[in-house]
Amino acid sequence: MTQTPIVLRLVIFDCDGVLFRSEAANLAFYNAVLHRVGQPPLSERGAVDCQALAAAQLFERHYGDEPDLVARLREEVHSVDYGSFYPLMHPRPRLRAVLQRLRGRYKTAMATNRGKTAREVLAHFGFADLFDLVVGVHDVSRPKPHPDMLLKCAGDLCVDPGNAVYVGDQPSDAASARAAGMHFVGMGPVLRDVERYTLEKLDQIEVVLRGLEHVCRPNGSA
Repeated sequence: MTQTPIVLRLVIFDCDGVLFRSEAANLAFYNAVLHRVGQPPLSERGAVDCQALAAAQLFERHYGDEPDLVARLREEVHSVDYGSFYPLMHPRPRLRAVLQRLRGRYKTAMATNRGKTAREVLAHFGFADLFDLVVGVHDVSRPKPHPDMLLKCAGDLCVDPGNAVYVGDQPSDAASARAAGMHFVGMGPVLRDVERYTLEKLDQIEVVLRGLEHVCRPNGSA
């Protein structure tokens, strides 16, 4: 069986934990929502989950045994302006330079479990011009770990999933990429020991992508 090198045409990024350090902002936002309905702050486990889950997933996981509370939270989350928490977010170092270099060779997209702030956050920090497409949780039927967001990115940008890579920091990101038939690059400590291709810093991405592209695969496989 002949083998061909992997050809990448599209790099898709997660938002939180990859492009931005946003742990403090997300936690403060959800605690503000909880405060409005008279609930205590998120538990330690909830503080971890709010970095990876969509709002509906978070509320269902931690308050699913109280349907009325879940309904109130899902309604109240739209009343809290996330914009006031942007000062707690920090773009990765040299983010603009990294993305500009990548766009000389690949299409770029962002796929995130964020809702209405998926596009707002890029506009606020001045990075909207560096992405060909942004897909958030409201743009598809199912959030990660389902593959819907990644498949929409590939489909809308006319790229075969086998020629795309997703960069994420959570096990759900890896699961989403594999379900979509895409390659995956993990970022940060959660995935360091379980994924073959990982980053400690975002500006390592070009070296990792070149290493991935030099891997050969059997003809016809994804």
